[in-house]
Amino acid sequence: MGSAWWLVPLGFVVGAYGTLIGAGGGFILAPILALLYPADNPETLTSISLAVVFFNALSGSAAYARMGRIDYRSGGVFAMATIPGAILGALATSLLPRRLFDGVLGVLLMVVSIALLAGGHRRTTAPGARPAWAVTRSLVEADGTRHTYAYNQPLGVGLSLIVGFLSSLLGIGGGIIHVPALAYLLHFPVHVATATSHFVLAVMALVGTLVHVATGAFAHGVRRTTALAIGVLIGAQLGARASSRIRGAWIMRGLAIALGFIGARVLFQALNSR
Repeated sequence: MGSAWWLVPLGFVVGAYGTLIGAGGGFILAPILALLYPADNPETLTSISLAVVFFNALSGSAAYARMGRIDYRSGGVFAMATIPGAILGALATSLLPRRLFDGVLGVLLMVVSIALLAGGHRRTTAPGARPAWAVTRSLVEADGTRHTYAYNQPLGVGLSLIVGFLSSLLGIGGGIIHVPALAYLLHFPVHVATATSHFVLAVMALVGTLVHVATGAFAHGVRRTTALAIGVLIGAQLGARASSRIRGAWIMRGLAIALGFIGARVLFQALNSR
């Protein structure tokens, strides 16, 4: 693998932290790749990042499945909704100039960061106040912890469609949007949101990656993807285990801080590029 071996430790960090917060790691990896490989076109960078997100999400989902934290019924509906968006996003990547790509990615990361830090407390839907469209779910983790919650399924489907498009377009995996949406808008428990988001990401990232392979964008990223995938497959297991020891509020704060820092750095690069 030659010079690509040094990416294995980077993949480990991306896999561990990305799985911990349920974001797949693409929001970390895409900006880092943009900084490391300024001469590469957006298609190559997004194809690498999205393929690595798939391996990360696959490994993390396996770990979360053992913990019993994945809402498969809701996740399956959301995953199907991401597919059209993932296909369109992957095809639209070639239309973005590199400077615009960096600018859009940087602004998106910073907006989500600010929204998370200013989000306040999550609301819950009282049993007696649930509207007709509410879908009620009950989930019991492997350790016996029970979660009961209700959410707006049409809203969840619409958000998933947008997540699929943006994640494939920018190579960020979509978890940075999906996890806050599940937790704050759809009222999923944070730990269930992170696990279910990972399950959705595995499906969405696979579809987006296959589109990049079909268009030829992935041809120049195989070596780097392989090195990163080795790291994330191991790191994702660690991140899933660590999530059990960290409160949901701290997971969301950690997500917000990381997004703001990386978003500012990428946006600075876009503003100063020629």
